[in-house]
Amino acid sequence: MVKKILTQNSLSAAVRRLRARGKRIAFTNGTFDILHLGHVTYLQKARASADVLIVGVNTDRSVKTYKDPSRPINPEQDRIKVLTALACVDYAILFNDPTPLQLILKIRPDVLVKGADWAIKDIVGAREVLSWGGKVRRIPLVKGRSSTRVIKILKLGNPCLRRHSKNG
Repeated sequence: MVKKILTQNSLSAAVRRLRARGKRIAFTNGTFDILHLGHVTYLQKARASADVLIVGVNTDRSVKTYKDPSRPINPEQDRIKVLTALACVDYAILFNDPTPLQLILKIRPDVLVKGADWAIKDIVGAREVLSWGGKVRRIPLVKGRSSTRVIKILKLGNPCLRRHSKNG
C-alpha cells in the first residue's frame, strides 16, 4: 500500500515513469472521508477513463476549510490508506491547498474526473486540462450515497453522537 502513496517529492518522478511507459493518467480529488458505494463506483469509473488513476486527497486541515468543522471523521492517513487499498486507485497523494490546481498542473492528467454534480465551468483545472488536449469527464453520482448522509444517519441513531456533534 505505501508504494501507492505519493508525496510532493515523489510525484514528479512517478508521473515521468508513467509517461515514459506511455500510460494515460486520470486524476480526481476529494475528501473520501467515510468510504461508501458511491465513492467506490465513482473511483472505478474514473479508473476506467485511463490507464492509471491518481487521487488527490484533501488533508484534514483543508477539509475543515470547506466542510463542517467536525469533519473529517477519519484522519488523512487513514483515508489515504483505505483509498490505496482499492484496486482501482493506482496512486494517491495528500494535498493541503484549497483546490487541487497545483497538483493538476504538476500531473498534467490526460483525463480530469469529477462528479456530475459539478458544472464543467466550476471544475478546478478543467480549463487547463482542456488547453493541453486532455478531457474532462463528469461521472454520475450514485443516488442517495454520501459521507454526509452516513454521518447524519449515525447521529440520528446514536444519542452519544448527537451530543458529540452539539459540543464539538
